Amino acid sequence: MITVVYPEYAHSVRPGDDGQPVILDPVRRRWVRLTPEEWVRQNFLQYLMQTLRYPASLVSVEKEIIVGELRKRYDIVVYRDALPWLLVECKETSVELGPATLEQALRYHISVPVQYIVVTNGHYTYAWEKIDGRLTAMAALPVWP
Repeated sequence: MITVVYPEYAHSVRPGDDGQPVILDPVRRRWVRLTPEEWVRQNFLQYLMQTLRYPASLVSVEKEIIVGELRKRYDIVVYRDALPWLLVECKETSVELGPATLEQALRYHISVPVQYIVVTNGHYTYAWEKIDGRLTAMAALPVWP
């Protein structure tokens, strides 16, 4: 497991048109519904960008991909040298991270091949590096070069 210390960040939250809270996503540059999973995603984005110094311009959030014949959306992909480099699958804090979560990330990896795969529920974070076609557990996320 990787210990994540989330940075302080003044999230912009307001009521949406339907009265439900929305949060400003600085990567997508738009207001999105503030669900429990979105809260994890926004805090993890801040960890990647503020703590690990991943450039916001190389981060992609909630993009549609095709997995087999299904349309899916990944949570976070970080690019390096114009190629997908790190994939993050976010779950809300009440969801236990288990084999199904990793399997979901691995299915996304078929369409978006990356060197690093991360799963997080905000409390717990696990990551693997793909080396010679095998996944190796990591003790920390890669630092931006």
